[in-house]
Amino acid sequence: MCLWGQAAANPGTAALPGPQWGRGARLCRRRRCIRSPPGTPTAATPSQHGGDTCPHPAGGPCHQPMFRSRRAGLVRRLWRQRCAADSPEDSPGALKPAAHALFKKLKDEELELLVQAVESRGAWESGCVWAPRGELRGAKQALPPQVLLCRLYRWPDLRQPHELKHLCYCTRGRGGCGDAAALCCNPHHFSRLAAPETPPPPYSKASCSPSWPDEPQHPGTQFMEFSYNDTSLSQSTVKDGYWCKLAYWEHRTRVGRLYAVHEASVNIFCELPQGSGFCLGQLPAAHCSRAVQRARGKIGRGLLLSQEPGGVWAYNRSEHPIFVSSPTLGPPSACGLTVLKVLPGYSVKVFDYEQVGGVGSWRLPGEGPCDPHSVRISFAKGWGPCYSRQFITSCPCWLEVLLNRPR
Repeated sequence: MCLWGQAAANPGTAALPGPQWGRGARLCRRRRCIRSPPGTPTAATPSQHGGDTCPHPAGGPCHQPMFRSRRAGLVRRLWRQRCAADSPEDSPGALKPAAHALFKKLKDEELELLVQAVESRGAWESGCVWAPRGELRGAKQALPPQVLLCRLYRWPDLRQPHELKHLCYCTRGRGGCGDAAALCCNPHHFSRLAAPETPPPPYSKASCSPSWPDEPQHPGTQFMEFSYNDTSLSQSTVKDGYWCKLAYWEHRTRVGRLYAVHEASVNIFCELPQGSGFCLGQLPAAHCSRAVQRARGKIGRGLLLSQEPGGVWAYNRSEHPIFVSSPTLGPPSACGLTVLKVLPGYSVKVFDYEQVGGVGSWRLPGEGPCDPHSVRISFAKGWGPCYSRQFITSCPCWLEVLLNRPR
């Protein structure tokens, strides 16, 4: 309780005049200070709330609370993290009524989890934020909670829920997150689907004409021959419980050993505040070229590779695009591989187990035999007819995912 008489306890402070401490003085319930009865002058009324006088008129109402609630502080922190939008229709101001309506429905624990997720921008793995099912009113159109928060904090141009995909670490995220009464609306538990028919990202098909890359030679470096037999998985690894092995390459040189993946998902990264996985930053650089150093600096949080029902998914967690290719990305009649650009925050099904049945071994011009059960991912640099690099072996930093063949 705030008392004007605290001067008696603090030496050097002038004592308050006696008339202001009559029996009619009462406590302001919100400001927690003593209010004089009606008719008492308040010009010289001291207060500990940042001023020399009490701002309330004598006997009048109190409108400014002394202690703001912790919940209101969380809401303010959430609102400061909103994304900027290009058009007024996608601006956060248009979503403010619906957003605050959703914040009121969340429990304090859910608000704390949401603050942690949006302030770290997904760098720290956070738990599910459960919200009641149903569309929220307040915007021009009713929006589900997950679409509202993803528009507010990640993609202002998002429109429909089917553009989103639950990430593998979201609780019960596969096939729908949550029970009949609630669903997860953590915006960093979702990725946006990358598809060739939706710009961006664009795609290109590898050229079918025979040509060979002009690779610079680096003296003093022993190159490993890029071929099927060097990196493909043997039949014995299927029995070891690995669903894939990872090989990291710089140009035509493989760096480090094969990394076996036992868990359902794995992070491939250079810098990750929290989590485990295949850290490329700990591997020695095979080349001292500036191109490799710049590409390594753009890997950052890298990507999340997960094995899910029906196939393998790649989620771009970095701040730069990644480029992927596999035998199942393009149509079966294609003479080469399809190269797909995946923007930050997007995910794509890089390998489909159902489509690989009709794909046999083939030989790509300039790259030799290719394993039909493999995926190639280049960090920050694309290759193909649309780029100056015609082959992935010209990319400074790239990853090869060697999948176990179906039993």
